[in-house]
Amino acid sequence: MKKQDGFITEFLDNKTLSALSDFLSKNENFNKYSDIIATAFGAKPKFSTMKSEDVSKLIVSFKNNLTLLIQKTWVEKSDITLKDQLLYQLNELLKTKTTWSSNYSLFLKIINQAVYLMFGQPTDDPEFCEYTLRIDPEFGVFWWYISSLPPKTEWPEEKCRVAMMLGMYFLANY
Repeated sequence: MKKQDGFITEFLDNKTLSALSDFLSKNENFNKYSDIIATAFGAKPKFSTMKSEDVSKLIVSFKNNLTLLIQKTWVEKSDITLKDQLLYQLNELLKTKTTWSSNYSLFLKIINQAVYLMFGQPTDDPEFCEYTLRIDPEFGVFWWYISSLPPKTEWPEEKCRVAMMLGMYFLANY
């Protein structure tokens, strides 16, 4: 159990906590669990089964908002190259016609790097999740979700899609 797993109970109910555990460990009924997680991010019920045109809108909103967050984040001179690379990677991620599962690891890498730029702290620090929960509980819950995802996975295509859509939803509306 990670330190933030005990700390997160101050911000989420047991149903949501169990949903993430079940989402990560099971390849059946994962839409049910993802819908519970999505409601913690403010999404409507049946999030996992949104129509393809709504998914397309979500992707555009995610790209626009994350691009804006990255562009508007002030960084040290040493991080300017990372910022430029991140904007390029984000464009590449969303313009390629590859599968969700093949983009999964790059998606997480981009999110981690963007959050590093936004907060100026290493995201793999065990204290980082608690820090985000204290300064911005909504973002902290999002970070708890992202940091719980495995960096690489052999999940089915649909599960990768839903996992990424959850992250996209939060950042599209942040």
